Amino acid sequence: MAYAAELLDAYREDPNSVPDDWREWFGQLPHANGDADGFASLAPPISTSSIFNPTGAAVEVNGTHAAKPEKAGGASADALLQHCVDRMITGFRAYGHLHARLDPLGLTTTPAPPLSPDQFDIKDSDLDRSVYVDRDGQTVQTTVRELFERMQRVYCGDVGVQLQHIDDHVVRRWLIEQMEGDDRITALDRDTQRRILQKLTEAMVFEEFVRKKYLGAKTFSLEGSETLIPLLDLAIHGFAEQGVRELVLAMPHRGRLSVLANVIRQPPREIFSQFEDADPQRHIGGGDVKYHMGASGDYVAATGERVHVSLCFNPSHLEYVDPVALGRMRAKQDRRGDTERQLGAVVLIHGDAAFAGEGVVQETLNLSQLTGYCTGGTLHVIVNNQLGFTTQPTDSRSTIYATDVARMLQSPIFHVNGENPAAVSQVVSLALEFRRTHQRDVVIDMYCFRRFGHNETDEPSFTQPLLYQAIEHHRSIRDRFLDNLVELGQFEVQEADEMLTRHHDFLQTEYEIGKDLVVEDRKPQNSWEGYFGGPQPPIGQDDPDTGVPMAKLSKTLVKLTEIPKGFHLHRKLTRQMEARREMADGKRPLDWASAEALAFASLSMAGRRVRLSGQDAQRGTFSQRHGVLHDVVTGRSHCIFSKLSNDQAPVELVNSPLSEAGVLGFDYGYSLDYPEALVAWEAQFGDFGNCAQVIVDEFISGAEDKWNRLSGIIMLLPHGYEGQGPEHSSGRLERFLAIGAEDNIQVAYPSTPAQYFHLLRRQTLRKWRKPLVIFTPKSLLRHPSAVSSLTDLADGEFQNILPDVTVDPSKVRRIMLCTGKIYYELDAYRHEHQIDDIAIIRIEKLHPLRDGEVVDALSEYPTDCRVTWVQEEPINMGAWPHWATRFSGHRIGEHELHVVGRPRSASPATGSKSAHLWEQADLLERAFAD
Repeated sequence: MAYAAELLDAYREDPNSVPDDWREWFGQLPHANGDADGFASLAPPISTSSIFNPTGAAVEVNGTHAAKPEKAGGASADALLQHCVDRMITGFRAYGHLHARLDPLGLTTTPAPPLSPDQFDIKDSDLDRSVYVDRDGQTVQTTVRELFERMQRVYCGDVGVQLQHIDDHVVRRWLIEQMEGDDRITALDRDTQRRILQKLTEAMVFEEFVRKKYLGAKTFSLEGSETLIPLLDLAIHGFAEQGVRELVLAMPHRGRLSVLANVIRQPPREIFSQFEDADPQRHIGGGDVKYHMGASGDYVAATGERVHVSLCFNPSHLEYVDPVALGRMRAKQDRRGDTERQLGAVVLIHGDAAFAGEGVVQETLNLSQLTGYCTGGTLHVIVNNQLGFTTQPTDSRSTIYATDVARMLQSPIFHVNGENPAAVSQVVSLALEFRRTHQRDVVIDMYCFRRFGHNETDEPSFTQPLLYQAIEHHRSIRDRFLDNLVELGQFEVQEADEMLTRHHDFLQTEYEIGKDLVVEDRKPQNSWEGYFGGPQPPIGQDDPDTGVPMAKLSKTLVKLTEIPKGFHLHRKLTRQMEARREMADGKRPLDWASAEALAFASLSMAGRRVRLSGQDAQRGTFSQRHGVLHDVVTGRSHCIFSKLSNDQAPVELVNSPLSEAGVLGFDYGYSLDYPEALVAWEAQFGDFGNCAQVIVDEFISGAEDKWNRLSGIIMLLPHGYEGQGPEHSSGRLERFLAIGAEDNIQVAYPSTPAQYFHLLRRQTLRKWRKPLVIFTPKSLLRHPSAVSSLTDLADGEFQNILPDVTVDPSKVRRIMLCTGKIYYELDAYRHEHQIDDIAIIRIEKLHPLRDGEVVDALSEYPTDCRVTWVQEEPINMGAWPHWATRFSGHRIGEHELHVVGRPRSASPATGSKSAHLWEQADLLERAFAD
């Protein structure tokens, strides 16, 4: 159409400037000689039917051919009508969803361009004329009237579809053929009708039962949206038929209890026991509310296929579970070797307000087609209550639909009236077929309503009186669906009543059992067998040997420098490879990046998968890692870990999108289903971790306490004050120490390559599984003193505290405690000023760290020694608030405890390089001053 538009512009300026046949055709079209606005409706941007030039030859439009129509009253007349019909078809495809009957209550209206025939210059006398259209891959003849009625049924009924944003013509054409094909307009068979009625009955009875048994308890009822249950049931059944064997579901709190009982098939007695809450001592300080909990179970399809379904636990932060679910599925697929992403799938259930409002939704959508994060396409289901707590759509989004953010993907968005289960069934079928065919996300926006308030203690008519007047008089979805089946002669009322009674009796039996039931925490199963959480094991227990034989380290380091034949390496990297070969020969000490590479390589060769993702993770933010090399002539890439041994496990270094919450959530989810792997996320700068704070607070730090779920995720946070400003200095050590309790996470700030090497290997090899936060260096990556030897890697182990072996303990009058980078500046100052009576002890692991370990580290020094905690951060940040709280009397054993750091500040660091240097010098002077 762009070509036709260009010709039209030329025709308006000079009719003689276009070919004769085009000039003749333009002359017959209405508005062609008028203003541009008048012609705009004639020339829509996309047409996937056929248009014909005045000679009658078929013209290709977006790759679609159509045959020449038979003449009826002249070729030009036929061509003009055909063109008008094409415009009408395109109009329905583009705007039909705005006319669809989506709101079950019939209260909402959306401004939409009219789609009547006269809007496309089709006269009443044209309605019974024949035209040609493409259908199911063939050109067929139909009347204009039949075509118009068909397009109304397809695009303006209880289903509305958005597909014109899809630029890929093949995908768009496939969707059109599926939507408009004859086989899509079919009635449900009786088995499907019964299946839907059964699930609607289970949903309705469960919600009513719980509401009556537990008056006033928060359940976040699904009433008004019960069609979600048959939707999920049909989807899982469809996935099973497609060969999917594992599903991961994630959803908010609304309707979760019903999904647990009626989809996951968690025994209702277990849900009822949580309402009874008969053992308060058991959950003091832990656990979570019942509508945040997850569960898993096996779904058996009618044809016998079995699908394992897992519903993720989720806090009230709603959409932040989305990337976690994707990460879990990616791990399951990788574990199975499912590189085609065919055996597992993710279903994400959203609320309309959250889908439009939460930025992590966009981050999650953006992951869908990225090589390092794709899972084969996600089914998104929006339970569209048309209300967010008490806020109406007009106040909660700037778009027509809650789903408009999903238009960033080349995927369809199906809007469907939730009170038409038959339409929902057809949409589910088409959505699953789209996902399997194109391996892309697909969105179902199910319009429904919320029968009661946001929770059971809320009065919704305070803020939406008219809406809730309409809801009050609106019958249940189940009853309306049954009425329709009875009217069609497909079902008997008695059979439906028996279905209802059976399920009520079943719930009553489960309720009686649940009164006295104590549900024990489930023990780790399958891939998690043998791993454990709880308190950190005593020293000597679960301490694997993290050393690697010297000869193997040397050989591996050389292997890491080998590049493919004919590969053109950057000249600066050639020098790095030469330096690593010298390290392998013992001629040069190991730097940080080489120790990390050896940790990854040694784990891979031991059969442990390694996954590191983050912004610029392949090269490293500070140009230190270079795990993936690039040919300077051809641009092809080479991963240095790809050819280590024939039986090695994969090493994935993934450059992530510019996202923190989404990517960390994904990698956390990955760690949940791949416990034996090293799974790490690296922030570009440690400061940027605050963009993922919800993932840290709600999942990483609390999952074991709340949901009894373990993780070995590693967070790498570059940290250190080098004058780079407030957002490139602090990884916010204080935040991780503040949430550290009950040995829930590990916080370490290693100061040598060997310590880092052993820490990574220990985290992967031990059976005690806890998240690990590592504050990594920036300037220390190339610091001449921050080095280790191959012997340190071969024979050493990670030490929580590094003692000072350079001073005579009997001569020491003062002791400095510190962590990380500041040690090297303190040590340099000490040597410069020839000070030999001050010991500097490095705390390499800050949590969990037993008091006795610190006391023992000080025990070899005189008891009258003054002990000072020295840190770069302001004293209201860094580790000092933790130390000050922990040793509230400011004494460690027999020693007084003092602090030196930057003054209290609202910002982590200055933005002035000169000010930074002055502050750093002042800090050192104060640390050594008497």
